[in-house]
Amino acid sequence: MKKRLSSKGTLRITTIFRDFFQNQQSAGVLLVLCTLASLFISNSIWGTAYVSMWKFEFGTEALHLHLKHSVTDWINDALMALFFLLVGIEIKRELVEGELSDRKRAMLPVMGAIGGMIVPALIYFVFNINSPNTLSGVGIPTATDIAFAIAILGLLGDKVPVALKVFLTALAIIDDLGAIVIIAVFYGQSMSFVWLGIAAVIALLLYVVDRMDWHFLWIYVVLGIALWFALLHSGIHATISGVILAFLLPRQTNIEKRLANRIEHGLTRWVSFLILPLFAASNTAIPISFEVLDQMFSPLSLGIFFGLVFGKPLGIVSFSLLSHKLKLAEISSAISLKKLIAAGILGGIGFTMSIFVTNLAFTNIEYINIGKLSIIISSVTAATLGFLVFKSKN
Repeated sequence: MKKRLSSKGTLRITTIFRDFFQNQQSAGVLLVLCTLASLFISNSIWGTAYVSMWKFEFGTEALHLHLKHSVTDWINDALMALFFLLVGIEIKRELVEGELSDRKRAMLPVMGAIGGMIVPALIYFVFNINSPNTLSGVGIPTATDIAFAIAILGLLGDKVPVALKVFLTALAIIDDLGAIVIIAVFYGQSMSFVWLGIAAVIALLLYVVDRMDWHFLWIYVVLGIALWFALLHSGIHATISGVILAFLLPRQTNIEKRLANRIEHGLTRWVSFLILPLFAASNTAIPISFEVLDQMFSPLSLGIFFGLVFGKPLGIVSFSLLSHKLKLAEISSAISLKKLIAAGILGGIGFTMSIFVTNLAFTNIEYINIGKLSIIISSVTAATLGFLVFKSKN
């Protein structure tokens, strides 16, 4: 850890990254407020009406469109596709021109993210190995919530070196990519190869549009909606359309960058200050009964808690140190072991992605509510511990 990285290396922070960091910091605070408000209302005298509001169904089944869903499902299946589009754009930018474009710089957050997914999943599996009904939730503790983690870093100010902010942000982005793969592979429904074929044709059209230099926003909007509709009926979760669209957006030349940047800048505030708060409010409308509280020490709850609070830092720190030891990656001298551990603990803030996976992992509403409440408890614990470790003296 002795070598100091050059200012043109890992510490290269673009204006886009600074804007992203600041937006996510504010979004994290708003998510906390929406979650607290939703939990309070759900367990107040207005609770029944509030929960029913999110379950209200609207849309149409005409012409076999299958577009009648609850308010929560519309948020999870449609609006969250825009969140995944934004995540996909962030991932692609980092791969093309950011911290993940250089193998040496990329390997540290990549290895940390891999460890941060494998170890929590193993811990959850151990707790639930004899509980086949909850074993499908093994992907729940594998994700890191960018907004919440960055919000905590923002509260710490100068106590967090820039190199560590880059590391944790890149790690969370890779983590999201891992969660996307998990969702696509393990949490799809029965496949419709006809609709998958249609989705593949639409993706090919997007590629052709890029090759033909037709960089008009309306083309990508129309084809993006068509791709979402095809995947909605294919058995793969419809939100994956956002990631596919993001990776097929042009971003090679300065002219082409403008379209991706235009979409990103246009979406960021909508996602951060409307879509994610709506997601938080609708998915934390949880009536906390004695039955739910009794299950807080069940294998499901313990697997999530220990996976996020202990598995995440253990996986992130151990794999990061191992990659440094094997000279696969280099840890900046600005990142002490204590700060690396603190960042690993903040990686245990699951929330958005973890709740998203919970909705896909279970059909039993009791399991879903137990899972969500466990995620909230675990995320608050990880945020508090990470903050305290950062604040503590060396």
